[in-house]
Amino acid sequence: MFNSTLVGQRFPDFTSAAVMGDGSINSTFNLAEIINNKFAVLFFYPLDFTFVCPTELLAFNQSWQSFQDKNAELIAISVDSEFSHLAWRNTSVKQGGIGPVKYPMVSDLSHEICQLYGVEHPVKKVAYRATCIIDNAGIIRHQSINDLPIGREPSEYLRLLDAIIHHDTHGEVCPAGWQKGKPAMETNQASVAAYLEEMMAD
Repeated sequence: MFNSTLVGQRFPDFTSAAVMGDGSINSTFNLAEIINNKFAVLFFYPLDFTFVCPTELLAFNQSWQSFQDKNAELIAISVDSEFSHLAWRNTSVKQGGIGPVKYPMVSDLSHEICQLYGVEHPVKKVAYRATCIIDNAGIIRHQSINDLPIGREPSEYLRLLDAIIHHDTHGEVCPAGWQKGKPAMETNQASVAAYLEEMMAD
């Protein structure tokens, strides 16, 4: 089952083999070392060489620079080996591959990581499409999980990163549908009332 209690807790660390963004294999990829006071978006996916998965990995790759601009590392994780990850990277999109994505792809052959984060499918024994946002203090600020047939949209995680950064910087809370550059709210009734009145006027 998905472990919802991770929100607000320090991220569970792990060390595993991974294919890095430059195509090299790091046999001792350590999450804490990679994060190193940055934000991180961990996105679990079921398997290499499948159907919805490449659409997600390519969408995240297209948004890679936008995450970098927010000081956030993208990290993909599945129960495949690092050699399967490398083969998938080395296969062109036209042939069902993903090409040279810019972020690390972590191997979770032992299933320890997806079990550590509580995101393993109980029957199919692969990771759900789960996503965690870790802040630059190492605290998990967001968790979500999609069922296997339902792909994710990277722009939503960019919006959530903006909201986390805005709150941490300004102390304001971010209402439904908030986007960077839009008004947020202070945590008092007057601010809420003013925001709702403006929203209703629109």
